[in-house]
Amino acid sequence: MALNERLSKFKQQQERCQTTLSSIAATQASTTKSHNAPRSRPANAPSAPAKQIQAIKFSNDTERLQHINSVRKSPVGAQIKLVIELLYKTRLAYTAEQINEATYVAINSNKAVFDSLTNNPKVQFDGKRFSYKSKHDLKGKDQLLHLIRRFPEGLPVVEVKDSYPTVLDDLQALKASGDVWWLSSMDSQEDIVYPNDPKSKIKVDADLKQLYREIELPRDMIDIEKELLKNGHKPATDTTKRRAAAQIHGQRPKPKAKKKQKEITKRTKLTNAHLPELFDLPR
Repeated sequence: MALNERLSKFKQQQERCQTTLSSIAATQASTTKSHNAPRSRPANAPSAPAKQIQAIKFSNDTERLQHINSVRKSPVGAQIKLVIELLYKTRLAYTAEQINEATYVAINSNKAVFDSLTNNPKVQFDGKRFSYKSKHDLKGKDQLLHLIRRFPEGLPVVEVKDSYPTVLDDLQALKASGDVWWLSSMDSQEDIVYPNDPKSKIKVDADLKQLYREIELPRDMIDIEKELLKNGHKPATDTTKRRAAAQIHGQRPKPKAKKKQKEITKRTKLTNAHLPELFDLPR
């Protein structure tokens, strides 16, 4: 309310000043006209153009004050978002006064904003300055590769994409050089990056590839359940019992047609594409 009252008083003061200036300008114009009237001018002399009196305007700061008012009256979450965007884009440390100058968020005079900002996991506060805080403090490609190698089971890209501005470019470079595998998961819709250990690079013989392709997987659920039990895993289904119950109720299971094994082409979707040495992919 105090800011609105100040805005109203400021507008009224502007109007009064503008009226005063207009009256002064009109008085000066009439005085100048009376002084110039007695002077004689030759008949053939060209008439001098009348000077246009420009009205003096005060600098209008109303829009800035209205913007400040809208920022400081906005929800705490919106103000926190403005501050975090500033810290993320610049990657610099700011005092509360500097943040106020850049975003108009008054941290010191708003306890809710101050508490939310100091407790935000994306903000680092050292007692005086605020800065952006990523999950992994990385400075370049070498540190990024070192971190990825610490996670042989895979590291979500979302955990490192805000570590520093060019981190995604460095990930692409590591992928191109063969240091990492950058794969997309169809289930979680999340990219995962894996270390590509040079020690694990082996050459697979042609006979081993052929043996891998000749392995016949069971197609009937009963056979699948038997294989699971053989390997110490309890099946989640009991096909024998289910089929017996279906026969009692007069329902006969439909025989499944044996599918012809398809050849691998360029359009074949491979679930284990990270093991290209097992496949003779067409070129």
